[in-house]
Amino acid sequence: MSGAIKSELPLDQILSGECVQLMRQLPSSSIHCIFADPPYNLQLQGELRRPDDTVVDGVTEEWDKFQSFAVYDQFCKEWLKECYRLLNKDGTLWVIGSYHNIFRIGTILQDLGFWILNDIIWRKSNPMPNFKGRRFTNAHETLIWAAKGQNSKYCFNYQAMKTLNDDLQMRSDWFLPLCTGNERLRNEYGLKLHPTQKPESLLYRIVLSSTNINDVVLDPFSGTGTTLAVAKRLQRRFIGIERHPDYMKAAKKRISLEQVLPEKDIKLTPAKRELPRVPFGNLVEQGFIVPGTILMDRQKRIFATVTSDGTIVCGGQRGSIHKIGALVTHAPSCNGWTFWYFECLGKLASLDTLRSQYNETINKIKNE
Repeated sequence: MSGAIKSELPLDQILSGECVQLMRQLPSSSIHCIFADPPYNLQLQGELRRPDDTVVDGVTEEWDKFQSFAVYDQFCKEWLKECYRLLNKDGTLWVIGSYHNIFRIGTILQDLGFWILNDIIWRKSNPMPNFKGRRFTNAHETLIWAAKGQNSKYCFNYQAMKTLNDDLQMRSDWFLPLCTGNERLRNEYGLKLHPTQKPESLLYRIVLSSTNINDVVLDPFSGTGTTLAVAKRLQRRFIGIERHPDYMKAAKKRISLEQVLPEKDIKLTPAKRELPRVPFGNLVEQGFIVPGTILMDRQKRIFATVTSDGTIVCGGQRGSIHKIGALVTHAPSCNGWTFWYFECLGKLASLDTLRSQYNETINKIKNE
């Protein structure tokens, strides 16, 4: 590959060759997010064969083959060092592995300066059995999510993850099935094309949680292109690296068939903490709520009246929606937006709904 790649990113492409060599030709601080599914170092630990000595589908003699743990560790140090160089200051790295390698990788990436944000447990709903029957079935894999540094202002689409999880805060244990059915790519003999093809649902969650539209996602072990296909679907730019010609051919075809979702369908709702601060008085002066409106708690036990300057009055006490909310609940603080309600068309509505309406109106005006 020519040196031109150093000054210009090969966006929306799969590069053919060894990952470390090709990563060294990419410009520093050019990537927003990296997902890495490196070799698991299984062959060295005798994990690739069944009791009858047959090889697991999709495994070749050269796949995942390292001469020693030291050789494997050095390989991981080299590609992780390049990941650190390529990420911008607020970028993040995802690495997936099993007990065979994830702890070794975790040590190396911390030594290089990465700051671990979470370890995620992918609990498989349909795990592969333990062929030898001498251990527990290995029903999970571990993902490490790390920022480039402790002070990185990394992307985390909290509200999207909460919404995806039935409006509950997304936990660090993800219960998802293995890649099966039509999603599983197979060779001309009907065997699995790749032994560790990851499910799209896993990459969908990763890409959606930690990137924004048009961010650049790199997969240095892109295999059959799951990361790249999901990135294209969600309107992220991508770069893949793969050395196996059959995987690369399948990935290119897969990506060419992938449909890009319209921006209106993938635009995320920002978390409340990311919204601009809105004084309650703004809603009063612009007519979203009128002076004299009676506010109440959800149980209709406490009542307050809205005044013309955006304060509220309750039992002789006057102050902001937050101050009065704290006083009547005898709490050190109170989020008045979620504590106070008002009647609208015969139903109770939270003040927070008015704040959302106000923000939507302001954004429409800005975009006109």
